[in-house]
Amino acid sequence: MIKILVVDDEPGICDILKKNFSSIGFRVFTATSGPEALELAEKERPKVIFLDIRLLGMSGFEVLQKIRQLDGRAKVNIVTVLADEETKSKARELGADEFITKPFISEDLEGVVIRQVNQLLKQTE
Repeated sequence: MIKILVVDDEPGICDILKKNFSSIGFRVFTATSGPEALELAEKERPKVIFLDIRLLGMSGFEVLQKIRQLDGRAKVNIVTVLADEETKSKARELGADEFITKPFISEDLEGVVIRQVNQLLKQTE
């Protein structure tokens, strides 16, 4: 079963995405802080990650760097209200796969997951 990690300092967003992705067959973990996210990433090895930039304990950029060191193949998607070019550029530099601006539509995120899971499956063939 493909594992997804949702990292956002707003528990409501974590809950919504967990419910949505669980209902279509994914195992979903949530974290509301950077350190919690890294602990889950190391323990559970999720293949798809949705990561906010503004987090408690450390920034999403710091979390992204550490996740890339842990697992370079995981698909990491930045989900944030910060939509300026500098933020997008830094996310790309650090290895983000997608940049999604809040507010978002859950169905759009489902499309991202399905596309990325298909990419991961092709890599293992």
